[in-house]
Order: sequence, then C-alpha cells, then structure tokens
Amino acid sequence: MSGTGTSEELGAPSARARAHALLRIRGRATAAAILPAAVAVVLLVAGAQGLAVGSGWDTARWAVSVCAVVVLLLAAAVGVAIVRARPAVSPTVPLPEKAAPDLYRLVRDLADRLGVPAPSAIALTPDCDSWLEDRTHPSAQPAAGPGADQAAHSAARTRRRVQAAPVLVIGSPFLWWMRVAELRAVLAPVVAGTGPSAHPDIAAARRFVRGLDGAVADAAAPVPGPLAGVRRVPRAFVGWIARLLLRSCRSHAAEMERSVAAAASVRAQGVDHGLRIVAQEQVGLAYAGWDRLLTRVALPAWRMGRWPSRLDAGVVSALTELSRRDRLADGFASRLGERPACDLLEEPGAADEAASLLAARLFHGGPARPGPDWSPVDWQQYPDEVVDRKWRTDAARLHRVLDSMTAAPAPAAGPAMGVPTLARVVEHLAGRAGGGEELAAGISAAVACEEESAQQHRASGASGPTGAPAAAGTGGNAPDPWGPDPLPLFLLQPPRTGTELLADHVVAMVCCAAVDTAGAAPGLDWLDGPALLVDGERRADLGSPVLSLVEDGDAEPLRTWLASIGVRTDKPVRLV
Repeated sequence: MSGTGTSEELGAPSARARAHALLRIRGRATAAAILPAAVAVVLLVAGAQGLAVGSGWDTARWAVSVCAVVVLLLAAAVGVAIVRARPAVSPTVPLPEKAAPDLYRLVRDLADRLGVPAPSAIALTPDCDSWLEDRTHPSAQPAAGPGADQAAHSAARTRRRVQAAPVLVIGSPFLWWMRVAELRAVLAPVVAGTGPSAHPDIAAARRFVRGLDGAVADAAAPVPGPLAGVRRVPRAFVGWIARLLLRSCRSHAAEMERSVAAAASVRAQGVDHGLRIVAQEQVGLAYAGWDRLLTRVALPAWRMGRWPSRLDAGVVSALTELSRRDRLADGFASRLGERPACDLLEEPGAADEAASLLAARLFHGGPARPGPDWSPVDWQQYPDEVVDRKWRTDAARLHRVLDSMTAAPAPAAGPAMGVPTLARVVEHLAGRAGGGEELAAGISAAVACEEESAQQHRASGASGPTGAPAAAGTGGNAPDPWGPDPLPLFLLQPPRTGTELLADHVVAMVCCAAVDTAGAAPGLDWLDGPALLVDGERRADLGSPVLSLVEDGDAEPLRTWLASIGVRTDKPVRLV
C-alpha cells in the first residue's frame, strides 16, 4: 500500500492549489514582517561601503533599524502566539484500542482497501455525524522547507505523518443502530480523508488556519487576574492580526476542504458502493430517531437533574417503534437480526454511559460528574423516577401559583380552597375566554426562576463529584478531558410560551389525578416521551381537550374525557 497515493488521488489539483494559496498568504505575511529589516540591512551595508553618507542617511538608518527591530519583535510575538495557540476540539468520548479492537481492525482494513493512512485514534460523539479531526499541536508538525532534499527528509516525514494522522470521530447512535457492514460503508469516505491529511502542503495549510483560529479564540477569552487590562492589549493585537489573516484565508480554506471532501468521496466509490445507498438511508433515520429521543425523552429527565444512562440503546428502541408505526419502514425491523456495530466494542454499556453523560453536558449543560442532584437513570426506572415525578412536580408548581393568586380564604370557605384537586384547576380556567393569562404568566416566571437556579447550582459543582462514568476502556477515576466548566450548549427546543407551559402543567395535573384515582400508570413512549397508560394502553388523546380548556375556557371536552376513564376530579392528588 502506498502511504500517500498518487497526486490525483490525494485531493485533486484544486485542493493543492488552494493549499498553495494559503501558504502564499503565510509567506506574504512573513515577508511583510521582515521587509523593514531588509531595508535596514541595505542601508547599513550602503553606509559601510561609503555609498550613503551624511546626516540624513544616518538618521534614516537609525529610524529604519529601530522600526525593523520593533516589527520583528511584534512579528515574533504574533508568530509564537499563533504557533502556541490550541484551536478548540470537539468534545468526544475517547475510545482506546483496547476498548474496541474489532472496530480499530475494521477501520484499518478499510484504510488498507482505500490506500490511505489509518486514523491515529477513534473517539465517539453523542451526535449523528462522523468526521476526521486533527488534534496534534501545531508546533509538533513543522512543514518541510520548500527546497528541502526529499531523500534526506523521507524518514522524518513518514514519522510526522504517522503522528499527525487525524482522529476518527464516530457518531455513537450509528454504532447502536447500524449493522457492521453499513457502518463500514458510511465510514469509507470519512476514512478516505486521511490521504489528503498526509499531504505536506495540505497539512501545512491546515496547521496555519488552525493556528489562526486558536489565536482568535485566545484573544476573545476572558483574561483573569489583577493586570487583566494590561494583558488584554497584546492579546487584542494578536487577535486583530489573526482575524485579518483569516479573512484573507477564508475562501481558500473553504474551497480546499470542499475539494478534499470531493476527492475522498471519489476514492471511496469502490468500497461497498451499493451498500452505501442503504447506509445513508439509515443515517437519516438514525438522526430522526436521535432528535426525537433527545427532545421528547432525555430533555424532561435532564431538567429534573437525571440523565438517561443508555441513550444509544434508546435509539434502537425508538427507531424500532418508528418502524412499527410507519408502513414505509416495515423492512427496517428485519435488520435487527444482523450484527449491530456496537458489538465491535468490548464494553458497549460503558461507552453508551459515557456518551450519554456527554450528551447531557452538550445539550443541557449538566456537570461532568454524577452527584446527588445529577444522577443517572435506567430505562426501566424512567416511568416512575422521571415521568411520575415530572407530573407531580409540575402539578405542585401549578398549585403554588394558584395559591399565590388566590386571596386568603374566608372562614366559611374553610381550608378546602387550597387542596390540590383537579376540580380546582378546571374551575379556575373554565369560562375564561384566550385562557388563564395570569396563571400562565405566573407559571412562566416560576419555571424560569427554577431553571436558572438549577443551572447555576450545577455549574458551580455544588452536587460534588461522586465518581464519573468511565470513558470506554478507562477506569472510573479517569480525569474529565473537558474540565469542570459547562460545555457550549446546543438548545434542543425554542423557549416555550406561557400558554404552552400552562397546557403542560394542566396535562400533568390530569395525569396525576388519573394515576391516583383511576388506576392509570406512568409510561414511556420512545418517540413522544412521557405517556399515560390506561389499562396498559397509551392514551394520546389528552392534548386536544386540555387546549380547549386553556385557550378557550371550554371545560366540557376535558370533563368528557375524564369521565370516560373514571377520574375523580374532587379527590386530592399526591404532590412532591
């Protein structure tokens, strides 16, 4: 196998041309930095030879020499800052080879078939995507000089390419839903991208752009300490220079990466071409199921301080349920008899748990360690520990807001006015035209206050570390590679309106009453989240009667629904 392949295979002439353009930008910046020094040298040599004499020339020599020294010092400082800058890397779960020898073997065999270097490592991301990511320090990968002798540097380049091979990041939902052959077909064009990564010009151009990205990020980061104002000035200057260069590089870098991706796709055409079409369908299906699982199932648990510890296993259940409901997906269930890609891991449960915790941190901002207020929950415990608790928490909040809106009861009314019954809620909303705006506003304020308080509590680490779930193949005391700070959040849902929140709380109150007075039970729907089970069957027809009450003040549809399953609205419900 050739470690680099032919020039045409490695990334198309357009990719190399764009890489050369990026390197020329770097060269022009270097030339601009040394231009004053070159002028100063010319003037000094001319003076030494008696060609440029006189007070005017002496003044010019001193001025240009001082300017050259200042520019060189500034250029050196900027260069060091760019070289030392570490660009941000994606949060992932490390997957060492001892934790997934079969997966590493599959990737290496794939690289051999494609004729490209194998990735240096594999990591998991809690998302439906896969990519290559270079995590080498820029200063550890110097580019060879333009006039270097190829024979003299051949061995050194080979060592650098092995060290600089990018990390293969695989979406963890793919491993649980896809079969082994499908995963290989999906990874083929991704792994093919290691070929351009080994090309010296493309690698040097990428290092240059990553260094600029890192320098811009460093300049934007807060500066701690008493001398923050003074230290911020050089950072701002470096950031200004880096942003200026990035603006010049943007179009070339984007076009280079597009050309590299196109070349990788062409190289991978000969590997599992027929299966790749089917595998791409599975990618779209996995993304749809993953999105539903996060927004409908995981998010309610995260908001309560619980994180489902087997999200990837839940993807299989969600997509199997989707296959059962959707006639167009009838054939997908038969795939489950084939070997799943997660069998390539030594401990799938440990990898799933680590990816599930990282998903909670990415999409909700939870802490890096489990604790009393941030604990895992199994799917078997989800109905009782999440669904039922969520309903009763929402019902309790609804009655607290009602209590705050209600004047002190008259002696004749007695204490019954504050009893948490469903009848109290229905009577408050019945007959109110556009719905209970005041009640909705009170609930919105209460929810916002509680969420802000919980987020600050988790961010401060008040729950305390009680042992993190091990990254796949590592010990339980492995350090968290992303530190204690919350990771950047990717909001799963837009902010809910007051009417939507009020409807959710009324639904919760109805479900509590149904469980306490009509023998219903909390359940889990893999696609829709918390569900009410009546006689073992899910009741999905509650939303419309509740909206009629909340939006129009019409209580009759809800009263009819309650009577159909025997709910007693006058009985108090249990709250948390």
